Amino acid sequence: MEMTRMLLKPWRVMLPMLLLAQGLGAVWAGAAEAASPQPGTARAPWPAHHGQVQSQLYLGEAESSRKRPLLVALGGAEGGNAWAGPRAEAMRQRFLADGYAVLALAYFGLPGIPAQLDRIDLQGVREAIVKAAHSSPQIEPRCIAVIGGSKGAELALLLASRSPEIKAVAAVVPGSAVFVGHTESFDTSSFSDQGEELPFVPLSEAAVPALIAGDKRKVFDLMMQDSAAMARARIPVERINGPVFFLSATQDELWDSKAMSEQMMATLQRSGFAHAHAHTAIEGGHSAPMRKLNLARDFLNTHFLPRVAGGCAR
Repeated sequence: MEMTRMLLKPWRVMLPMLLLAQGLGAVWAGAAEAASPQPGTARAPWPAHHGQVQSQLYLGEAESSRKRPLLVALGGAEGGNAWAGPRAEAMRQRFLADGYAVLALAYFGLPGIPAQLDRIDLQGVREAIVKAAHSSPQIEPRCIAVIGGSKGAELALLLASRSPEIKAVAAVVPGSAVFVGHTESFDTSSFSDQGEELPFVPLSEAAVPALIAGDKRKVFDLMMQDSAAMARARIPVERINGPVFFLSATQDELWDSKAMSEQMMATLQRSGFAHAHAHTAIEGGHSAPMRKLNLARDFLNTHFLPRVAGGCAR
């Protein structure tokens, strides 16, 4: 339960006092232009510790007969490393018992890494994953899967769509596009790669009153009405190099994870996606699917884990 509450923490307050102090114009003026950064465009300096992450690797008991695939576990907008904490221990132990090594990875919100969810560098995340995959003879480095919740699901899907070494994804209450970062000015992307800020869905003028009112779902519903921005920032899930599982909420109060999961499933089906893909919608709000993580575990154990013996070759 604590992990699910932490996922929602940054959105409970929605920074209304900060927005009023700045003036609404500073939040959204020019946001549409900023959402499609062009190479060479002058932008805000990279945040401190850009490209740095923190991680904790869990290996379980050594088994001489087989190697373990690496499961990378990503938290959401709460920051820090929820998957390394005691409240995630039970699920970590289940994955370890299934035969995985687990890499709990923090990408912002701890000392020595970015303080905010602001243009998180995919290359830094990617390098940390590859390093961990080659850090122990117990790990099969050719077999990497990623599980993430909320903004962590957005990151998991985005990273896998750009990293063929990732061979499976479980996305819990995911977004289907890159959304605006969580900064005081709301004018930068959540993610970057190879030194370039990635296109994102901006905070629109129409969404500002909902932000001040603390209506999280309305904020995202209004942002998602910008179809051109959604198309530019779309995560190309059809490029993922392995099975994909979506776990969404039917009454998601943060963003419409069910509709976005359905859209991504439709994309995979239209593209003739060669790997297993499935979507399960859980009755309840944004945190409800976090209590059903065994569904993601079952999917990975069925469609990913058996491939480890063969090095996860297609």
